[in-house]
Amino acid sequence: MTPASGANAPFDPPAQGEPYLLTPGPLTTSAEVKTAMLKDWGSWDGDFRAMTAELRRHLLAIAGDSEGYYDCVPLQGSGTFAVEAMLGSFLPRDGKALVLVNGAYGQRIVQTLGYLGRACWMIDKGDYLPPRGAEVAAALDADPAISHVVLVHCETSSGILNPLQEIAEVVAAKGRKLLIDSMSAFGALDLNPEEVPYTAMVSSANKCIQGVPGFGFVIARKTEIEAAKGRSHSLSLDIHDQWAVMEKTGQWRYTPPTHAVAAFLQALKQHEAEGGVAGRGARYAANRDTLVAGMRALGFETLLQDDWLSPIIVTFFNPAHPKFDFKRFYDLLKARGFIIYPGKLTVVDSFRIGCIGHLDSAIMQQLVDAVSEVLNEMGVDDAAPPSAAMNERAKLVA
Repeated sequence: MTPASGANAPFDPPAQGEPYLLTPGPLTTSAEVKTAMLKDWGSWDGDFRAMTAELRRHLLAIAGDSEGYYDCVPLQGSGTFAVEAMLGSFLPRDGKALVLVNGAYGQRIVQTLGYLGRACWMIDKGDYLPPRGAEVAAALDADPAISHVVLVHCETSSGILNPLQEIAEVVAAKGRKLLIDSMSAFGALDLNPEEVPYTAMVSSANKCIQGVPGFGFVIARKTEIEAAKGRSHSLSLDIHDQWAVMEKTGQWRYTPPTHAVAAFLQALKQHEAEGGVAGRGARYAANRDTLVAGMRALGFETLLQDDWLSPIIVTFFNPAHPKFDFKRFYDLLKARGFIIYPGKLTVVDSFRIGCIGHLDSAIMQQLVDAVSEVLNEMGVDDAAPPSAAMNERAKLVA
């Protein structure tokens, strides 16, 4: 059974026997999503054009654009392609961005702007501390040249859920424009433009909608898309041109990821059957709660305090025990059917476990049980982190 069969239906294990992907995407997908890729589609055919149109309509409905001010533009490539397309299309060449950085993906935005030759300033909070509205307001007051603010909604290098509403209100009050990387949050966390004013946001197929890799998508104000004509640095990443062609012909400009689109439409059906954003977010939150409670019972500590834990992915400190070796820990978990992620922190060693994908709290409990077995096999009888890790966490205040 799948989520479409009912909110409390059990989740079957992957049909091919592959491990669960407890990662921030790609992630474990349902059998129905996989099966949807078995049919070939003509990229210029009317049936596929209808699929593209349905994809765009459904994503706008998830976003909550009841006034019709926004449009959706899918774009071939990974999520990073979509982020670069957003930056190159909506930030004018003479504009200036304030980038709020607290992890690897904020740093990547700064790097991308460097490649694009766009002026930027950043508030760098380190590995995981949240940017706050007051400091954003002060930065905007200090530099009237800043035209746009760029924020990662959920910074998955640490798992922190950034205070989007707080920052969006400041940006709007200061008359600037907000660009959001909601790669790992859209579809599970509210991002209604009528409540969180933004110019554009991006996400991708293989995140909270639970499709497969192959394309990202931009949801942006129509007026901003129109104003982006001729602005992009790149032919293939030109959002305005992609939008204009889709509006005129219903087609993608270049070869689309047809199988990924078919899978995504099936994933959208399951997303709706589960209760949309609210239902998907509730399951992920339950996954997180089961994971965190179980890991803490084993002696692990989370990087983040509870107020900042996202339902997307959780970072845990490596144990200080001399017999703990992450590579062996990873390999032994994989042998038991679970793939996790190494950490991306620069100060202390850590690892990450995702809560998203076609899995539920029962599967998360199976993971916790597997972790317990692995610790016993490694001879690790204490999962407590080094004191330096706890000193780092003490820096995070509400």
